[in-house]
Amino acid sequence: MTEADRTKTILRSIHGRPSRRYYIIMALALLGIIWYGQAYVFQLQNGMIVLGIADWGSSGGIPWGLYVGSFIWWVGIAHGGIIVSAAVRLFRLNTYKPVARLAELLTLIALSVAAFYIVVHLGRPDRVVTSMLRGWPTTVHTSPLAWDVTVITLYFVLTATYLYLTIRADIHSLKMELPRIFSPLYAVLLIGYREDEKKKIEGMAWWLALAVIILAPLFLHGGVIPWLFALLPGQPGWFGAAQGPQFLTIALSSALGGVMIVAYLFRRLYGWEELLDDNVFRGLSRWLALFAMLFLWLQLQKIITGVSIAPDSIHTATRATVSEPLYWLALALVGGALGWFGLQMLFPQLFTVERTVVAAALPVMATLIEKFLFVVEGMMHPVFDLYQGVPGYYTPSWIELSSVVGAISLVVLFFLIVSKVIPVIEVEVEHDE
Repeated sequence: MTEADRTKTILRSIHGRPSRRYYIIMALALLGIIWYGQAYVFQLQNGMIVLGIADWGSSGGIPWGLYVGSFIWWVGIAHGGIIVSAAVRLFRLNTYKPVARLAELLTLIALSVAAFYIVVHLGRPDRVVTSMLRGWPTTVHTSPLAWDVTVITLYFVLTATYLYLTIRADIHSLKMELPRIFSPLYAVLLIGYREDEKKKIEGMAWWLALAVIILAPLFLHGGVIPWLFALLPGQPGWFGAAQGPQFLTIALSSALGGVMIVAYLFRRLYGWEELLDDNVFRGLSRWLALFAMLFLWLQLQKIITGVSIAPDSIHTATRATVSEPLYWLALALVGGALGWFGLQMLFPQLFTVERTVVAAALPVMATLIEKFLFVVEGMMHPVFDLYQGVPGYYTPSWIELSSVVGAISLVVLFFLIVSKVIPVIEVEVEHDE
């Protein structure tokens, strides 16, 4: 494609009237949001008791459930998404450059959804002000969860800055072709823009990408977040040195699957077969196969060490996990995707984009199941006696299940709106020096 043809194709998502398919997807997304909206209103009216979670010791329940599991899942997708984008820029993986900005946008909305889960789990939104913010100066040095919020905020700022820097040149080059109704927004994004800043921005973006690649495995989804669980010996289902690598492989598996799904939907919605060609999906599937294999390998290590000669507490927690059918469903989903990707590598004639995307969706579903079980099973088998002889039991409520539908619908709506405002694929227009 010539540069002009490529630019025209990218702007296809912005120009012209939205298609019937666009409106159908938007209507479904709005219905999903409305459905969870009424469920959340029901929760606010009746209290957290409708979720089926309870205090330890008083009723034999657990205080965390699908809300917290979903929070970890969305944070993992966000962290993995920005790693994909940063790796593209840092290592000059030009084949995957068309999905880099999609991964950045996925990171922003996934972090926002994760923050939303924290708010709804507080019971009332006003507790963000009356509890969290008021106690922040005194708890930031003592509460592990405060550090969780801190690193997620840091990641959001890094991602937003990264996206802002890389999008300014495109908006400046295309400002005459972008919708006039959004001119005030474009003017804000271009504050201080200079014609000669492109090279400086590329350098700053490279250093930001390097920071992301370093921070992610050491301090973010391979560090602080798994440490919140791994350093609690009173919770044998969480305790252990392997939590960091497990969290990281789960994050990358779910993020790569998420990026592939988003890229495919845009490819179908706007006819971007030339921009998001088969090589993009074929290459991403190979990376996903690698992280899926690492995910299964680390789960194998967890099972072997937990059910053999482990201490009684760890043995009990592991046996509870492996006796749960949902856990084996998650492993089967990841194993099925890995098996299909392996067959595609051995027999290239089996490859189609549609089959690849369906297979990529399996680890995304599997990681949500795994994170849900990780939270619930980890809380049901503590070594300290708070149950007072009452066995713990928990089943996700219809409200929590509705939140998953609402969150995914919110992500879909976000991409539908953003695709009408800014180019979701980097234009790479050459600028005069």
